[in-house]
Amino acid sequence: MAVEQSRAGNLPAARTTMVGRGSELAEIGRLFAGTARLVTLTGVGGVGKTRLALEAAAELQPRFRDGAWVVELSSLREGRSLPYAIAEALPLVDQSTRPMIDVLADYLAGRELLLVLDTCEHLVDACSLAAQALVEAAPGLRILATSRRRLEAGGEEVLTVEPLPVPEPGDPTASQADAVVLLRERAAPCLPGFKDTDAERAGLVGLARRLDGLPLAIELAAARLGELSVGELTERLDDRFAVLGETDAVVYEAEPPWHQAMRTAIGWSHELCTPAERLLWARLSVFAGTFDAEAARQVCADTHLAAEHVGGLLVALVEKSILVPQPTGGAERYRMLDTLREFGADWLRGLGEEAELRCRHRIHYRALALRGDTAWMGPDQAAWHERMVCEHANLRAALDFCLGEGEDAYTALELAGALWFYWLCCGVLREGRHYLDRALSLGPRSGAVRSKAVWACGAIALGQVDRAAAARLAGELRARAEEAADPAMLCAAAHLDGGLLTLTGRPAEAATVFDAVPYAEEHGGAYTGARFLVWALRVFVHTNLREFAEACAVADALRAACVGRGELWARAFADYVHGQAAYGLGRFAEAAAHARTALEGKALLHDSIGIATAVDLLASLAATAGQGERAARLLGMGQRTWADIGRPQLGIPELIAAREACERRARASAGDAAYEAAFRKGMRDSGDDVLTYALHQA
Repeated sequence: MAVEQSRAGNLPAARTTMVGRGSELAEIGRLFAGTARLVTLTGVGGVGKTRLALEAAAELQPRFRDGAWVVELSSLREGRSLPYAIAEALPLVDQSTRPMIDVLADYLAGRELLLVLDTCEHLVDACSLAAQALVEAAPGLRILATSRRRLEAGGEEVLTVEPLPVPEPGDPTASQADAVVLLRERAAPCLPGFKDTDAERAGLVGLARRLDGLPLAIELAAARLGELSVGELTERLDDRFAVLGETDAVVYEAEPPWHQAMRTAIGWSHELCTPAERLLWARLSVFAGTFDAEAARQVCADTHLAAEHVGGLLVALVEKSILVPQPTGGAERYRMLDTLREFGADWLRGLGEEAELRCRHRIHYRALALRGDTAWMGPDQAAWHERMVCEHANLRAALDFCLGEGEDAYTALELAGALWFYWLCCGVLREGRHYLDRALSLGPRSGAVRSKAVWACGAIALGQVDRAAAARLAGELRARAEEAADPAMLCAAAHLDGGLLTLTGRPAEAATVFDAVPYAEEHGGAYTGARFLVWALRVFVHTNLREFAEACAVADALRAACVGRGELWARAFADYVHGQAAYGLGRFAEAAAHARTALEGKALLHDSIGIATAVDLLASLAATAGQGERAARLLGMGQRTWADIGRPQLGIPELIAAREACERRARASAGDAAYEAAFRKGMRDSGDDVLTYALHQA
């Protein structure tokens, strides 16, 4: 395994220092330095498996050429979502129709990478199968998993994470025990006047021992030391132990059983909350991943919990270590540790509110998707993209609930269709297709909601170059549009029909289809995105027919319409096709300016197809200018993106021909050896390197 200073990955920055765990970290390092491919950290909830895994990953990261990547699984409800979650974390973009586990295997096969699968216990079977498939396919892959029970995968090494060491009675070094050090460090902000006397130290030692060295229990106790003394907290613990007694309860059939000290610490943390804080804690358990204050108000507030109080209650739960703030570029978001979410979910079931809160969660995210659908073709696309990325886990949870135990295929169809802009414009085609296919198979057979979902699924099928599915969906939508005589729906049908003709190298027929609908006219409705796509494809078809002057004119009109809306995504498409047309006319400086503008816009929205096509155009411009090595490096950058997408140049004959011509020119200019070296360098470049190099005006 290569040992170099890699910092690639998505490991979160540590919020606190690690206390203890030196022997465990050394053992993990030893296992991976040897023959171990899969190491699973097991132990009770709250023992610190996730914290240990992240610390180990940070230490091991420099050993892996392609970095260390963490996949947080607690928000997943279904094992079938696991491959998508791994791909999202890496991040891997693949638009094809191949099974995602096969795509992951191919992606990882040539990489040296550490993958952390965090919180596997509720998806043990899926995690076991995925881990085995991936390590078999990828010699340079190592997987570090956390789970309350082993994965039972072939070749798995299991390391049981025990509570932190606690001192024996009378131990003169008791105050230096890891559990006591952790308690003292975490309590320090709450105890500004703490006096390091024998009595105070003895109190901390006794409390740490009473908590059995469990890190989460210690963190919860430390958060209360601003309100209660060490002695008062210890008394509370003693009272709860007496009431609870022994328990055989387990979580996810975990081994070993749910630890009594953990149950006790969470229980008295719950008791020390106000009734409103307890109720919010329970209700927040319906969120997957992170959430913001507005979502908490919309989902959790009612006559028993006033909306205006939710913000203050969130702050209180952060202060009590029930919630962890998650910094983002926009509004602050929060998450709840999995162990505490389970407690809240159990309490919610006990209150008889689980079904109601899941329904509210579904309603909230349906409304969010509909707002995004309406707003997308306007000035806030970048903000909506970021919002959807943050809410991905909750959107997935809402869809899974509707398609599973919620038995609400209509809402699933409406939600999946409304999210067309996220699936199609932000590089999430494969997962969008997964949900749309399921919802269309289960949902209503008629109505406006189905028509919108049919278009969204067909648009994704075009992006995946799944011609059979695109043709089937286009036929259904065309029949619906003709029956309704709806101009907006007719534009959507033309997008699918004409897009399919464009994919198959029939530009003249595509032009006839596009010209039959009023794509340049504002007519409202549910298909504004489809209308702008038809407009952009009309420019593309002009270019394919070598009607370059007409292409420039239509592209200018499209761009002006986008600018008038403050819109970015279609505007970047307009810049790309204008760049193509200008290239055809020999106006190379103009073409380069439009290509760079297109690349900037598509990169902002993580539109991988848009990025790849813009980079290919810049490569053609470099080759035409005699810059063979620059063209080769750009082709390498584009090739890596196309490989991740799964279908180079989308299989479009004109784009394939342009790419082949570019390679011939670049090889002739640079020579084969220099071309190959530059191409390989481009294939190795990271996303940031691609943008910096491609946007540089050579």
